[in-house]
Amino acid sequence: MRSCQIEGAAGLLEGKAAIITGSSRGIGRATALAFARNGANLVIHGTREEALRDLRDEIRALGVRCEFVAGDIGDCATAQRLTETCLEAYGKIDTLVNNAGVNSRSRFEDLTLEEWDRMLRVNLTGVFCACKCVAPHMLERRSGCIINMSSTAGKTAHPNASLSYGVSKAGINSLTQKLAYDLAPYGIRVNAVCPGPVETDMSRQWTEDYRKKVLEDIPLRRLGRGEDVANTVVFLASEMSAFIVGESINVNGGKYMN
Repeated sequence: MRSCQIEGAAGLLEGKAAIITGSSRGIGRATALAFARNGANLVIHGTREEALRDLRDEIRALGVRCEFVAGDIGDCATAQRLTETCLEAYGKIDTLVNNAGVNSRSRFEDLTLEEWDRMLRVNLTGVFCACKCVAPHMLERRSGCIINMSSTAGKTAHPNASLSYGVSKAGINSLTQKLAYDLAPYGIRVNAVCPGPVETDMSRQWTEDYRKKVLEDIPLRRLGRGEDVANTVVFLASEMSAFIVGESINVNGGKYMN
């Protein structure tokens, strides 16, 4: 299995305490393992307890500590439980990774108000709640790092993403900039990551024709891997990115450049 650890950079997060939402599968799972391999103690999150329990055990086997919280990130009570769990377990919160989210491919004419509300509640309000809960503790310590998982769909129209998804991710990019501006004077860095097409359970269901079309649009001629995104998140959480603030970094093989 390919390692999530950045080459030559073991221990970038040694002794750090991190919360990673939406970490039971996909990019979130790869990120949790990358953090663990770089020495971070974790609180992981998702909606499936069995998957979280399995990941917790895998992370602990790497020699770091790990707790989990299951719940709907669109409910601010979940963000509060994550915050309390991290403080009780480790006495601090160094990093918050807001990865949890839902996707949609509904066409505008088929988009319902219920779907619109759910998309914004989970993808955007969930990020706001987590930041709102964690920030006071980072402000008290005058130190911390927040990384929000966005998407290139938040920067440009995308044929394979719904209007509601793109709006939710554009909102994350704006939230990232404003929060970074407000918190940077207190030593807290806020950034976002914007993945492009990544190999996931969903992409494995594509037809061969559609996969070929997607690959033709990527200059590197391959889909991203969870590790590609996870390594970027590790970099942003580490002191190697100490002067990067308020950025929404594209990780998409060159499909979208700005």
